[in-house]
Order: sequence, then structure tokens, then C-alpha cells
Amino acid sequence: MIHKAVFAGLVVDENDQLVEAVYIGDDPCYVVNDAGFRRHIPAEYVDHQVFQAMQDLIEGHESMISEQTAKMLGQDDIFSRAMIETQLKNLDQQFKALQESGIPEEGRAYMGMMGFRIKINVHGDVIDIEQPGVEDPGDEDN
Repeated sequence: MIHKAVFAGLVVDENDQLVEAVYIGDDPCYVVNDAGFRRHIPAEYVDHQVFQAMQDLIEGHESMISEQTAKMLGQDDIFSRAMIETQLKNLDQQFKALQESGIPEEGRAYMGMMGFRIKINVHGDVIDIEQPGVEDPGDEDN
């Protein structure tokens, strides 16, 4: 069971209004204002869609990502790259851990300052994920 709204403060509605994160009992929800009606959408539903989109971007590129990550960390050796690549291939487990702990407030604030945001409709379906610096794989014009 999810314990945190992982992307609290980074989710907006179709009108670009920030979506509130609240708890109903122990269950985190995102609250979308639908013409005055507050729709409570389980955070797990929204967060899972975002995780899946991120996983789709990473899938098939684990080797390149692990190599670049190791270089950025100053750990550019075969063992570090292998460890990072293994973590990337087991993203489901990483996401489950992230659901339990959430992203620290400072991390979410930084993501927001960098332009990361998630747009959802009144049903909680993810319409768009803005990830600065990430090219849309369907955009062949670049």
C-alpha cells in the first residue's frame, strides 16, 4: 500500500492549477477542483502512471544511462556501472520503495524549480509530464 503522494506539489490540473495532496484516512490522494467539486484521486493511481512513463523512457537505454551516471558520480568503473544498470533494470522495486518514503520536500521543490510537473484530468489520468532536458521519444524532428 502506498503511504505518500510521491509527486505532491508537482501535479496540476487541466487549467494549470496546483493539485492539493491530502490523506483520506491512511490513503494519500490528489484533489482536483472540478468546477467546485473536489475530486479525490488516489495518489497511487497517478503516481503509477508517472512511474510507468519514466520506466518507458529508461527501458532499453540502461547501459548508456548507467555509463553516464557513473561518469557524473566520478565512479566510472565497470563495477559501478554494473550496479547502476542493475538498479535501472529493477525499477519496479525502486518505485515501491519511493512510494513508501516519498521524495523529500527539498527534492520536490528542486524538481519544481527545474520545471518538472505532471498534468492530470479530473479523473486522474496523466495528460502530460513536463521533464526539462528530456526529449520526447516520439518527436523525430529534433
